[in-house]
Amino acid sequence: MDATADELAGVVDLFGGLTRAELERALAEAAFRADGQSVDEAALADAIDRGVETFALVRYERDGDGGGPSAESAGDEDTGPLLVAGPTAFPTVPEHAEDVPHILDVEPRRLDREALGDRTRSRFADAVDRAIEAGDDDRIEHLIDVSYDIEAWAPIDVADDRRRLEAALE
Repeated sequence: MDATADELAGVVDLFGGLTRAELERALAEAAFRADGQSVDEAALADAIDRGVETFALVRYERDGDGGGPSAESAGDEDTGPLLVAGPTAFPTVPEHAEDVPHILDVEPRRLDREALGDRTRSRFADAVDRAIEAGDDDRIEHLIDVSYDIEAWAPIDVADDRRRLEAALE
């Protein structure tokens, strides 16, 4: 089973957010339900990393993971960062994954959208800095598009970063 970034976002969105290990387990369950298929672990790791790089997935640091905001979840014993559906995602639940919430013992998570937006703004600013320093016009153009998605997704303003990106293209 090869999952797209939108499918990864769809699975994490079923729960509000999942740790990387929980996401891997959820996809393994979905793949097994699809006629006993399996997940290519290397391909999944690459898909998750690409999802984070393209802002289809966003890491949500919780208390105990570096002082970030807390995710509210009854019985949540896993303190790792959550992956949540990001601003560029069109969350799509993959075939055979609709029952995963009933299979996994993971309670739905409610996230602090403002804190998530602040973390995403910081990560976006870092991506802007790297793209400008590298003179990577393709990445700069992509990040300009992402900037509009971020503003629609979270209560944050990244207009200053967008102006920096646009100036870098001139």
